[in-house]
Amino acid sequence: WSFAWGVLVGGVISIASFLVSSREAKRFFKTPELQQGQPAEKGKKTKKGLIVKFWLRLFVIGLVLFFFIKFSSINVFGLILGLTTVVFTITFSALGVVWGYYFSRR
Repeated sequence: WSFAWGVLVGGVISIASFLVSSREAKRFFKTPELQQGQPAEKGKKTKKGLIVKFWLRLFVIGLVLFFFIKFSSINVFGLILGLTTVVFTITFSALGVVWGYYFSRR
């Protein structure tokens, strides 16, 4: 069961991180400074904020993984497999779109 819990925990962490980064990217591209052509200084603050949030999220994920590995009986290989679920999903989805585009007999 520790392998299954590792896959579950890794998947939840991966999906949560992906959703948070998706939300942040959408906010970044919808900022009024970028849409209205404001001076570059305001855009830089937005970029800096996005970069800081990225590194903060990465640090928090690292801490969560550290505590799960150190203080829990979760299987590390299951955790790694769970963490790669989003990567596999995006890759296979993109391959499906490309496959459908090239072999749709257009």
